[in-house]
Amino acid sequence: MNLKTFLTAAILSLAPLSATAMCSGAGMEQHAMSCVEGTQWDAETGTCTPVTTS
Repeated sequence: MNLKTFLTAAILSLAPLSATAMCSGAGMEQHAMSCVEGTQWDAETGTCTPVTTS
């Protein structure tokens, strides 16, 4: 196996590792896609809070 083939195989086999490293969760937050009826998303607390009406 020549050097060019070896380097190509090494790069292709390591490419998925770099993609999963980007999604390791560091600095990533989970957000609610929707809240139950009668509540709304509060970005400050990161939760669904009851809607109050006057």
